[in-house]
Amino acid sequence: MTTSDVAVLGPGGVGGLVGALLVRSGAAVTFLASDATAAALAEHGVHVRSRQVGDLHVPARAATRLDAPVDVVLVAVKQTTLDEALDRVPPETLGDGVVVPFLNGLDHLGTLRARYGTQRVLPATIRVESTRIAPGEIEHTSTFVDVDLAPGGVAPERVEAVRALLEDAGVRTTVHADETALLWSKLAFLAPFALLTTAHGATIGEVRTTHRAELEALVREVAAVATASGAPSDPERTLAFYDRFGPEAKSSMLRDAEAGRPLETDAIGGAVVRAADRAGVDAPLTRALVERLGG
Repeated sequence: MTTSDVAVLGPGGVGGLVGALLVRSGAAVTFLASDATAAALAEHGVHVRSRQVGDLHVPARAATRLDAPVDVVLVAVKQTTLDEALDRVPPETLGDGVVVPFLNGLDHLGTLRARYGTQRVLPATIRVESTRIAPGEIEHTSTFVDVDLAPGGVAPERVEAVRALLEDAGVRTTVHADETALLWSKLAFLAPFALLTTAHGATIGEVRTTHRAELEALVREVAAVATASGAPSDPERTLAFYDRFGPEAKSSMLRDAEAGRPLETDAIGGAVVRAADRAGVDAPLTRALVERLGG
């Protein structure tokens, strides 16, 4: 299988960046977005300002709905808009393509598998700091963009084809055997960071100093839920990650709050609470923060 035909659902900070890197590498990319965003991308292309790759400006084919089968669909919308966005990718049009979700949380995989079939949904996580400033205007502020995949129900040769596609575009991509461990490795790190920076309206520097005890307790609570869910987590390692962050770092959830956009409280914190309930463990700190943030 060749993976040269790609659709990017949601050309925001993540989708716009990865899509532009794929265009640069020679892939045929279609960006799927609203009427206004699709028109802006078709006219002006995608412009990325990146600490990692410098200035990148690529032409963009854009549409509001997938009109022909592709090899891969990268789903880069947020959980808050997922159901509506999926109308842009009808299963009958997608055909035999592989769906690769770059969403936070756990629950989106069930939604995607119900719509497209387990054999076509490839579990993935992405680590990157990238923001959409305006339609087609992307600011990539991290010096990395890393993707992790787990096969799930997707055939090994198709997993390898997706890995090679992303690697060829300059996205460091690793395949892991365990889907549960893959998803929790990100969520156990992301949930405390997102919930506390947003609840306190504070950078990670302030959270890890002024609110240190709360941070440590929450990290340990989420790690316990991960372990009870079958994905052992190391809270000390997570805290060490936070301590290496630049003090001004903000979570994307906090940026959404500052911009007045809907929050992914339920996708991130709610996912931890639901997992705790399934595993029969307590998660009172997470539950309180989700309620505080309106999730």
